[in-house]
Amino acid sequence: MALLDNTVLDAALDVIRDDCTQLFICSSAPTTFTHASAENDASGYKLGTKAITEENIQECEDRTGGGRMIEIDAIIDGAVEDDGTAGFWAICSATVLLAAGALSATQSVTDGNTFTLDAFEIGLGDPT
Repeated sequence: MALLDNTVLDAALDVIRDDCTQLFICSSAPTTFTHASAENDASGYKLGTKAITEENIQECEDRTGGGRMIEIDAIIDGAVEDDGTAGFWAICSATVLLAAGALSATQSVTDGNTFTLDAFEIGLGDPT
């Protein structure tokens, strides 16, 4: 694989930081914006929502083991919109799934309550 300078890795992570508008918790791993943002039924996996902006995401920095990363601040007041077991997160712009991954642990959620998430990282490793 070709060498990628940190500015290239940072540019990819900056798209997430600059374009994000919402974080969703999901019952299954989303692979599209519709999966992440649509009600938890046949077409979507959304269990809860938290509005986020670049202020909720730290600047790019070195990643342990090589590469670059951004850290998403802890969430303490996400809105649960459906009952279920959340196992995944998704960060989206108004129309695009920007990043998704597994939660560190699943959590049962109930419509009308709030959800919390510990701070977590999104990283890109150095090419090998």
